[in-house]
Amino acid sequence: MSYFRDLALQYIDGEWRAGGGSWDIIDFNPYNEEKLASITVATVDEVDQAYRAAERAQVGWAATNPYTRRGVFERALRIIEDREDELIEAIVAELGGTRGKAAFELHLAREFMREAIHLSLRPEGRILPSPIDGKENRVYRLPVGVVGVISPFNFPFLLSLKSVAPALALGNAVVLKPHQNTPILGGTMLAKVFEDAGLPPGVLNVVVTDIAEIGDALLEHPIPSVISFTGSDRVGKHVATVCATHFKRAVLECGGNSALVVLDDADVDYAVDAAVFSRFIHQGQACMAANRVLVDRAVLDEFTEKFVAKVRTLKTGDPSEPETHIGPLINSSQVESVMGAVQQTVAAGARVLVGGTSEGNVVAPTVLTDVPADAPVLNQEIFGPVALLIPFDGEDEAVRITNDTPYGLSGGVHTRDVERGVRFAHRVHTGMIHVNDGIIHDEPIVPFGGEKHSGVGRLNGDATVEAFTTQKWISVQHTRSAFPI
Repeated sequence: MSYFRDLALQYIDGEWRAGGGSWDIIDFNPYNEEKLASITVATVDEVDQAYRAAERAQVGWAATNPYTRRGVFERALRIIEDREDELIEAIVAELGGTRGKAAFELHLAREFMREAIHLSLRPEGRILPSPIDGKENRVYRLPVGVVGVISPFNFPFLLSLKSVAPALALGNAVVLKPHQNTPILGGTMLAKVFEDAGLPPGVLNVVVTDIAEIGDALLEHPIPSVISFTGSDRVGKHVATVCATHFKRAVLECGGNSALVVLDDADVDYAVDAAVFSRFIHQGQACMAANRVLVDRAVLDEFTEKFVAKVRTLKTGDPSEPETHIGPLINSSQVESVMGAVQQTVAAGARVLVGGTSEGNVVAPTVLTDVPADAPVLNQEIFGPVALLIPFDGEDEAVRITNDTPYGLSGGVHTRDVERGVRFAHRVHTGMIHVNDGIIHDEPIVPFGGEKHSGVGRLNGDATVEAFTTQKWISVQHTRSAFPI
């Protein structure tokens, strides 16, 4: 995997170069702790260089014929398809993703690149009427200029691409900072795809760095108009505060504490399959994951037996092995956080139905029940393979429990009566909710985002156009105006 070594650089103004910092970010394989790459961090000055390169390049890029811009994304899609095996190996090595997870991430990445192809031609202006005789109102939709993107470690290639590609397609330039645990997949590998696709130098820049080196320089810099952030609500709150102080637009996707609800008339076997996928995909390191599985007492015994039995079949260990379902968490700190939450909840009275152990960075798939109503774990995001099984009596109680969280990203409800499910969904305070399905979904043209602490704004389709463009009103007075003074 020589690309880890070859791409362990900064990418600024079309040049691959070492960072100017005094220390290195070490990129480890989270399963076997093999060192994959060492990247000298970018400095505040290099962040400035990246933004200024983006500002210079954006003018020409925005003026480029949109059909020409579209060609870059068509080529980028072909490159992703041609390099699929390499990307799968990188997902397995850099973030401990299983091969099934890698296939899932790359499928979505291809779909979002296809949407970027269409976005190149999406912006349209309007001519609006005026109450003033002889006046023509023209409203133009224009790129915002430069966009800063901060991406997470869990789906790094996809979640960098889904902001970077549409922002570029709409005529903007981008400065991307990937998570320090996934600097290659989340940053420089994507830059390489676009470089090879013919994106002009400076339009996309990648700075691999850390707040310990640059502080808030990425947010406070005067050039970017929009910051697209995906990560924890704690950091998201800080990003929003800094952006507001500097009159920047922030698009925030900040995780969740989602619930999958099984009503008394659900197809239990199907609901079990949906719940296992929704909780344990990528070791539970998914913002939309079903932290909480709510089950009507009428079907609780049947569901619990089948759910626990299926969880016991999940194979843990080496993510490079095709049969592995549960690989490692991203690092030991994440393991400590997840296991600490489990131990605290068990100490408060919860029971472990399966799991509750860890080995290295691999946490066994875990199911807890009898969770006390005041347990802190009920109101936090568990970024690991731990499901909370919570009984309820009737729909009203299910709605109350589902909404009793500071988050509101995704959710699901299972019932044989589809319209009953839709009525239930309307009562849940969340940005997205799915009837009779899993709850981990992302589609290129459907607005994606959350309520409450789960974020601000939406991405995908028309929402992406709103996020990464602005509107400009130009009026033309075709007859002479009469002025009152």
